[in-house]
Amino acid sequence: MAPLNMIEAQGLAKAYGETQALAGVDFAVGAGSILGVLGPNGAGKTTAVRILTTLATPDAGHATVAGFDIATQAAEVRRRIGVAAQDATLDGALTGRQNLVLVGELSRMGRAASRERGSELLERFELTFAADRVLKGYSGGMRRRLDLAASLMTRPPVLFLDEPTTGLDPTSRVRVWEIVRELVGEGVTVLLTTQYLEEADSLADQIVVIDHGRVIAEGTPRELKEASKGARLVVTLAAAHDGAVGALQQLVDGRVHVSDDGRQLDAAVDNAPGLATVVVRALDAAGVLVDNIEVRPPSLDDVFFSLTGHAAADAGTDMDAGDDLNRELEGVSR
Repeated sequence: MAPLNMIEAQGLAKAYGETQALAGVDFAVGAGSILGVLGPNGAGKTTAVRILTTLATPDAGHATVAGFDIATQAAEVRRRIGVAAQDATLDGALTGRQNLVLVGELSRMGRAASRERGSELLERFELTFAADRVLKGYSGGMRRRLDLAASLMTRPPVLFLDEPTTGLDPTSRVRVWEIVRELVGEGVTVLLTTQYLEEADSLADQIVVIDHGRVIAEGTPRELKEASKGARLVVTLAAAHDGAVGALQQLVDGRVHVSDDGRQLDAAVDNAPGLATVVVRALDAAGVLVDNIEVRPPSLDDVFFSLTGHAAADAGTDMDAGDDLNRELEGVSR
């Protein structure tokens, strides 16, 4: 019987010299679900992935993957995971088909089984037309899909995706999202690190926010947004009016941002019941004509900033564990 949680981490701690990369991290990933791991550069995301994929040993704490202990049953863990690093780690001099077959043979699948599985994945990832083309001729989106295909050669029940859509165009990114959802629908468990909050909001069942090596928030995307209690008030005026900012200032949190043409006002607010009504009355009293009022719920970007003090654009793959993660992951997933 499969374990209820396919990934469990308890009290994970890891230091590199004087740098405390992880300082007691706990989280769990339920079977057939996606955990999104967010955090600014240096937060500890990469260190957590290295430990869970048996590339590093924690200084304290323990973890299991697919029911096996990462420290005492590392070989069993590796047999049950697939890993797709941020950058494609396949051989650019080989064709797409040759790359997949090579991965299968290195995983002891045998040549015939590797060719059969490779053909199946090439079709699934819509790469059959380029199967016998050298990888150097692939676009970024095609290379990323092939890298994901390679991580699935052994049909692993647990998949680690490290920044899976970094650098992809919007169309390719959406296609990768679709594939990930399909995999989860088939029962695969996914741990996803990402710098795109839109991606975590769209894909993750649960989100863990890590900063300075500690989990500072966790929950569903909806729960995190509701807990922030922040929102944006956007008011569109019939015409620019000098009294509009003054009328709004006492009702909002912080600065009121005004568009170049003076017609749109934007500010952070606490989305209390009846807020729109209060705003309309205040503007009307100031003689300001309004075309539209919108109170937008907080985005995951807003939540991220409120928790970490960092803008989403500053988040990405942390370098706390060095630059060699992609090379090391190749040995695990291949």
